[in-house]
Amino acid sequence: MLAPNRVDQLVQTALEAVRSSSDWRTVLDELPVPTYTTDANGAVTYWNRACVDFAGRQPELGRDRWCVTWQLYTTSGDRLLHEDCPMAEAIKRRSEVRGDVAIALRPDGSRRAFTPYPTPIFDQAGNLTGAVNLLIDVSEEQARVLAEQAARCKRLSVELFNKRDSEMLAKMGEAFAATAAALRASN
Repeated sequence: MLAPNRVDQLVQTALEAVRSSSDWRTVLDELPVPTYTTDANGAVTYWNRACVDFAGRQPELGRDRWCVTWQLYTTSGDRLLHEDCPMAEAIKRRSEVRGDVAIALRPDGSRRAFTPYPTPIFDQAGNLTGAVNLLIDVSEEQARVLAEQAARCKRLSVELFNKRDSEMLAKMGEAFAATAAALRASN
């Protein structure tokens, strides 16, 4: 995993390139992490090769909105619609979004956990022109966290006297364990 200060440097490099360089695509192509841009309406306008490798698919200009991934899920296994993803939030709120983790489901069925860094882009007049997003793969770390959560759920489920609550915790633990296993299998 990249150190937080390295991620911040990469975000700044991408943002500065898009804001000021006529050759910004070349700069973003060279970034070592999946990086893509959208317009102010969320239409994906550019992606680097690392995005294709990460997402397991080639995004489609004019069709993909908000994200380059095929499908998104939360760490608890719930479906996350693209229009509700961190990039959509960043554009709608007109501010960067930090601290989220999502799970990308790839067309081949494999999964990748990532932390997105969606950052709005404004022109000199302060108008929103789009956004840039870097996707940092945290699959290994997230697999460990989910496996620990699965173990906690399992321990708690056997301690409860209420059968319904115990079964619910056991099912939650199974879901966390299954996602952790899927993330490990994808690496």
